[in-house]
Amino acid sequence: MSSENDQRASATALGPWPGSDPAEAIRIIRGELGDPHLPFLPELPDRGVGSDPVGRTGSLLVDLALDVQPHGWRLVDRPGKDARRARSALSTDINILADVAGAEDVSAAELKIQLLGPLSLAANLHLHNGERALLDYGARRDIAESLAAGVADHVRRISAAVPGAGIVVQVDEPDIASVMAGTIPTASGYRTLRSVAGEEVTAAWRLVIEALKAAGVVETVVSVPEVEAPIERILAAGADGVAVPLRALTTRQWEQLAGAVESGKRVWAGALHISDPQGRLPRTSDVVESIWKPWRQLGLPASGLAGIRVTPSSGLAGFKPSAAMDVLKKLTQTADGLDQLAQG
Repeated sequence: MSSENDQRASATALGPWPGSDPAEAIRIIRGELGDPHLPFLPELPDRGVGSDPVGRTGSLLVDLALDVQPHGWRLVDRPGKDARRARSALSTDINILADVAGAEDVSAAELKIQLLGPLSLAANLHLHNGERALLDYGARRDIAESLAAGVADHVRRISAAVPGAGIVVQVDEPDIASVMAGTIPTASGYRTLRSVAGEEVTAAWRLVIEALKAAGVVETVVSVPEVEAPIERILAAGADGVAVPLRALTTRQWEQLAGAVESGKRVWAGALHISDPQGRLPRTSDVVESIWKPWRQLGLPASGLAGIRVTPSSGLAGFKPSAAMDVLKKLTQTADGLDQLAQG
């Protein structure tokens, strides 16, 4: 990561992107998110089965095979056609990324990829009997270990596509609050699965984060919704930062983020609230203020704003490509505004 004094506020998005044309998506993203911003390898769920987050991350698992059943992705004895589709789509994307990046005069210094984290993956994979893998301690452990084993080869392939670029990884845990609260329903829907202990969550994240670091990744953040966001657990697992929407953060969560910043961790601020794909975007000054106001109230120095990455509050898959592009523009303008404050 950059040292504090040459850091600048930057923008990135969370990964999901509209449409089904990876070449167009990659070109737009790399065009809008030039230095110091963080371009990313998009996820295009509109392409169908295998391009969804579960199938995409599931295709990286080592010694665990998947296929799609009526209720979703299931662990099976040998990979089915849907798992092959997922692997093929990801390979295509990496090849296109290499072509687009290779044709650039100036390539970005970093590239971000997204993975579904081990707990949300376990919540969305099913066992032979149709129950969620989350139900079973052994299955949860196997999934975390399998994901940790699979990331090294994935990072190597991404690095080969963008030689010299630092690889940043965003580990997505959209279901973490439900996993830890024990509110995810069983297959029958009559009961809920028992909550997973915080220590186990931290250990699973640590396993994956350590594997990513060993593979040469320059920054790893865990991305979570704001409700009950387990910020301290994320940091205890060794992540370099936390990605979280800001809109409903409590004072206590802001204090946890302040502590993270003071200990040299990064905040990826989901400051651009996007609830309506057709809606108008807020004014840049208002987005900047939504970060600056609590920052100031916590007594954090303005100079620390230079370490922030600004993101939308959610993915952009439901947007029109032109609207998604407008979101990226708004994010880079917000980062510029934060930079101005940081420089006083």
